[in-house]
Amino acid sequence: MATWKTSFLQDSSSPLMEQLSFFHDHTLLVLAIITMLVSQLMVSLYFNKFINRYLLEGQLIELIWTILPAITLVFIALPSLRLIYILDETNNPSITIKTIGHQWYWSYEYSDFMNIEFDSYMIPQNEMNLFNFRLLDVDNRMMTPFETQIRILVTAADVIHSWTIPSLGVKIDGTPGRLNQISFMSNRSGLFYGQCSEICGANHSFMPIVMESVSPNFFIKWISKISEI
Repeated sequence: MATWKTSFLQDSSSPLMEQLSFFHDHTLLVLAIITMLVSQLMVSLYFNKFINRYLLEGQLIELIWTILPAITLVFIALPSLRLIYILDETNNPSITIKTIGHQWYWSYEYSDFMNIEFDSYMIPQNEMNLFNFRLLDVDNRMMTPFETQIRILVTAADVIHSWTIPSLGVKIDGTPGRLNQISFMSNRSGLFYGQCSEICGANHSFMPIVMESVSPNFFIKWISKISEI
């Protein structure tokens, strides 16, 4: 199951994504058990030669196949509701970053610091280096310290966009005239890639997101350096 999971989901880089992966495995196990049970019943009925044409009802079996699906839904619904509340919770963020979606690039504003805001454009193919990823790398990455609670305020300047990083378990719409928020914490350093997940126009697939998670000390040095520019 682990090999199957990693074929479809990115490696988790935050506690939120870990919980989403656990819920994925939990639901997949329930579905696998139901599929095997129903398949076994269908095969056994197909090869069963015994019939009873006078059988009109069976209250016991009808009671069983009504209660069992209800219990199964409870086993899926309770973890799902718990996860919904966890994803919506904002726990005392240390840093707040405002993200603005444009056609077709992102703007970032570090509200806790003075005069730190920049635009993030996709690197054109003719300007890429050998280590860049095509259609995924940007000229200015969003920098965040790892193991720090980050709050993202998302809005848009023109049409609806969606700020999404799958490995962090983060996906939130940016709507013009509305400010949405989401909170996350990356538990390791690295580069995390995402893209706009709303169909926002002709260049919808050309406004990637790159977040670089660094140590708090390096983040402070970066903030000090960029504030001097």
